[in-house]
Amino acid sequence: MKLSISSIFSLFLLSLLASTSAQPPSSKQSSFLQCLSYHSKSSIPFSSTFFTPDSSVFTTILNSTAQNLRYLIPSKPKPEFIFTPTHESHVQNAVICSKQLGIHLRVRSGGHDYEGLSYVSQIETPFMILELAELRSVNVDIQTNRAWIQAGATLGEVYYRIAEKSRTHGFPAGLYTSVGVGGHITGGAYCTLMRKYGLAADNVLDARIVDVNGKILDRKTMGEDLFWAIRGGGGASFGIILWWKIKLVPVPSTVTVFSVSKTLEQGATQVLHRWQQVAATKLDKDLNIRVLIQPTVVDSRSGKRTVTTLYQGQFLGGVKRLLKVMQTQFPELKLTRKDCTQTSWLKSVMYIAGYADETPPEILLQRNSTFKIYFKAKSDFVTDPIPETVLEGLWKRMLKETRPVIIWNPYGGVMREISESAIPFPHRNVLFKIQYLTAWLDANEDEAKHMNWIRNLYNYMAPYVTKSPRQAYVNYRDLDLGINEKNTSITKASVWGKRYFKDNFYRLIEIKNRVDPHNFFRHEQSIPPL
Repeated sequence: MKLSISSIFSLFLLSLLASTSAQPPSSKQSSFLQCLSYHSKSSIPFSSTFFTPDSSVFTTILNSTAQNLRYLIPSKPKPEFIFTPTHESHVQNAVICSKQLGIHLRVRSGGHDYEGLSYVSQIETPFMILELAELRSVNVDIQTNRAWIQAGATLGEVYYRIAEKSRTHGFPAGLYTSVGVGGHITGGAYCTLMRKYGLAADNVLDARIVDVNGKILDRKTMGEDLFWAIRGGGGASFGIILWWKIKLVPVPSTVTVFSVSKTLEQGATQVLHRWQQVAATKLDKDLNIRVLIQPTVVDSRSGKRTVTTLYQGQFLGGVKRLLKVMQTQFPELKLTRKDCTQTSWLKSVMYIAGYADETPPEILLQRNSTFKIYFKAKSDFVTDPIPETVLEGLWKRMLKETRPVIIWNPYGGVMREISESAIPFPHRNVLFKIQYLTAWLDANEDEAKHMNWIRNLYNYMAPYVTKSPRQAYVNYRDLDLGINEKNTSITKASVWGKRYFKDNFYRLIEIKNRVDPHNFFRHEQSIPPL
C-alpha cells in the first residue's frame, strides 16, 4: 500500500510520541517547531514567536504578565518553551502538535490567575506555555451594541476601544485593567456594573474556541452545552478561547465616583455592619460600593496601627442624584459633595482601578500590570450580615499580619434575578463576596508565616459565611481546597468543584466527558472527565 506524505508524517509524529520520555529538551523543541511548520499554511517562520530557555528574552517573556511572584521563584517548574501565536491557526496547530508529541499545554491570556496555573505546571512536566498576548484585536460595533474581542486583549484595551467609539457604552467586567479577557470571562467575571447588568459572562453572545481536535468552533457548531460551560466554568478545561462576542451595555455620559474612609476610631465597625444590611438589598442598582479593609499606621514613631475601611463607589449618574440616594439608603457613610467626582464611565473604571486623576486613558493600551507581588488569596460568600463582635475579632487578626487586604464586593440587584444554573457561575443569592489576601515583597520573607495567617483567618470566618458548600470564586483559584482529601482525584475535585460551581459542577463534568474525555485540557483544578 502506498502511503501519502501526510500519512508518513503522522507516523513520524507517533514515533516521536512513543519515545517522548527519552527525548532531551532540544529534541522536543525542534520536533514541535517541525510539527508547527508542517501544519502551517503560512510561509512565515515561527522563530520570532518561539522562545526557549536559551533565548535571551525567555525570562522576560515568562515574567511579562505573571502576577503572582510566588510562582516565578527558581524552585518552581519552568516551561520547556513559550509559543506566542500571531494567528488563530497557530493556536490550532499548537493543540495538534502538543497532543501528538505529548507535551503538556498551559494557556495564558493575562497571567492574573492567582495560583499561577497559566504559567506553571506542578502536576506534570515537560510543559509549554501558549501565550495569547499577540491575539488582542478589539472590534467594536456601536450600531449593533456588539463587540468581538480576542482572548489576549486586556480589559483596559477593551474599555479604551469601547470608549473610543462611544461615551455612553460600557461593558460589565473586572477592575484590574491588565487582566486578559480570555480567562477572565471563563470564570464569570464580576464587576462594578453587575448589580445593574450582571456578570461579563452573562453578556456574552458568541465565542470562537479551539477544541481538543484543533478545530475552531463557534456557538452554533459547539452547541449550547459547551457554550454554557465556557461562560463561567473556569478556564482551560474545555478548549482555548480565541474570541468572545460581547453585548455592550448603556452607561450615562456622567458617572460619579467617590472614596470615603472610616477607621476603627471613627466607627468603622458600626458603619461596615450597616453596609452589610443595605449594599446588596437596598441600594439603587445604579450604585456599587465596595469596601477595602487594611491596617494603616496611626503613629509612625511608635508604629501603632489601626484598621481602615475604604468605601469606593461608582454611581451611574450625577452627584446630585447620588447624594439623594445615599441620604435615603445609606446615611451612615456621611457622603458629601466634596467626596465625589463626576467623570466619564472610562475614567470611573480607571479611578476604581487606582489610576491617578490626571492619567491619560492611553495608558490602558500599554498593558501595564497593576500589581506584581508575592501573595496568597482566598474567597468567601456571605448570605447573612456578620455580627460586630466577629468583625472585632477580624480586626485583631488583621493587625497581627504585615500586609493583609480584605475586599468586600456587594451583589444583589440583577444578580438575584438570574438563575444559579443560567451559566456555571452559581453565586447569585448572596449579599457579598469576600476576598482575603496577604502579600509580601521579598522572596526571602517567611512564606509559611503568611500562609498560616491567611489559613487561620479563613478558619475563623467559617461559621459566618456560606455552608454546604462553603462557596468560593473560581477566578480566585485556591489550591488549598481539597488538598487534604486522601482518596481519588475526583474526590478532591468534588471539594473545590462544589465550592466553585455548586450543583453546576456535575453538568460541567458531563460536558467535559463528551468534549474532552481524555483530559487533554487540564491543570491542577480543571474540570475532570468521569
